[in-house]
Amino acid sequence: MTLTRRRVLLAGLATTLPLGANAKGFAEIEWEDLIPEGVPYSEIVGPGYMDEATDTWLPEFDENATRMNTDLDGALVKLPGYIIPITSTFQGVTEFILVPYVGACIHTPPPPPNQLVFVTTTTPWPSDDMWTAIWVSGTLRTQMQSTAVAEIGYALSASKIEEYEW
Repeated sequence: MTLTRRRVLLAGLATTLPLGANAKGFAEIEWEDLIPEGVPYSEIVGPGYMDEATDTWLPEFDENATRMNTDLDGALVKLPGYIIPITSTFQGVTEFILVPYVGACIHTPPPPPNQLVFVTTTTPWPSDDMWTAIWVSGTLRTQMQSTAVAEIGYALSASKIEEYEW
């Protein structure tokens, strides 16, 4: 295994995160961090094709679309994104898919599994804030699962959800 900047940073993060997470919060990550090192996004999504019956572009994902960054399994992270609700109560949303851009999974075919996070929370997020960009902090797991909306590669048990400040 070669030592790369990302591996060195993740190794350092893994050894200091429990202490740092309690003192300062969660490690902020970006969507590209969910893709394993050495797998460019352009190699995940192929050219796809147009479904003429539904007038929808359908991407072709290769095997890299289901490869997860296992270095992040069990990490305490903070990730920005948008909500696609799965389970709601009168108090708000308790299960949702965190997606990298507004409208993902609704108006277009879903992003690849390693760009989707299934979030559960005990503190419901208000359902009138569905189009608001948010930060979700919690424990990230590499966990493939299937929903009616999409195949999802990660799960996150949310400790905190807050509005993303631009």
